[in-house]
Amino acid sequence: MTEVELAPRGTPKRRRTRRLSGWDRVVITLMAGVPTLLTVALVWLPALASVGLSFSSWSGYGSVSSIQWVGLENYKNIFTIYPEFPPAIEHNLEWLAVFFCLPAPFGLFLAVQLDKRIRFSRLYQSILFLPVVLSLALIGFMTELIFSPTQGLINNLTGHTHGHVTDWLGNPHLNIWAVMLMACWRQTGYVMVLFLAGLKSVDPSLKEAASLDGANGRQIFRHVTWPSLRPINVVVLVVTVIESLRAFDIVYVINKGTDGLELLSVLVTDNIIGEASRIGFGSALATILLVISLAFIVPYLVSVFRKDSRP
Repeated sequence: MTEVELAPRGTPKRRRTRRLSGWDRVVITLMAGVPTLLTVALVWLPALASVGLSFSSWSGYGSVSSIQWVGLENYKNIFTIYPEFPPAIEHNLEWLAVFFCLPAPFGLFLAVQLDKRIRFSRLYQSILFLPVVLSLALIGFMTELIFSPTQGLINNLTGHTHGHVTDWLGNPHLNIWAVMLMACWRQTGYVMVLFLAGLKSVDPSLKEAASLDGANGRQIFRHVTWPSLRPINVVVLVVTVIESLRAFDIVYVINKGTDGLELLSVLVTDNIIGEASRIGFGSALATILLVISLAFIVPYLVSVFRKDSRP
């Protein structure tokens, strides 16, 4: 009989490591390098160039040598003698607050309900997500149809009470809220899908264990589901800030972002590609918009990553 040597118990098995071939390295380099180069060329370089141009005065015509460096003069003019800036910054902050208070919690509520595997949940998901497919420009046209003072849906449903017609879009104290309501309608479906994807990734065994311990539905959501949604919360935060600050199409379709619908994105567009064509001034506005967005996103991301890195 031949003796067979057996490896002692507990001896770890050696895993074969596959070495990358030259072709594999080429493919990986292309897959990682091409998107990186495109991002740097189309996003980071223009952003850095915009920050640099914010300290200059340039009409956009002529050679680069015609650029005149003015230091902080553009920023000084924005905060002192530019009357459109205060209402624009106020409206952007209102837009951000409303997006946090309405689409985010309501999207989470819808996601929790759809995660219960009710009948026709797929159909409900499709219906609720349908507004996300529509562009903000189209949402702007729909806003005009709904809130038009004479032929709009709202005034016709109310029957023009006592002959009084509410000019929802012409009144600078009302139009911003009408537009934000339609924007929230579109944003809710987007947030719902994000939270729904996060709920699908929650370990069902954790919910079952909490249920066996006597926890009710609210306690399970608070102590099990909500902590598991931390990565999705980061995504929702970033998406909410970006969507609220980049709002442009919906207000530009209605009245080109004037008479109560001033936003920073509209001011940037009017100064860079408008009749004035003040590249430096518009770049300063764009830089302020970038700083505001980073002021909300960066601290939260840092705190979240610090918690995740703790043992």
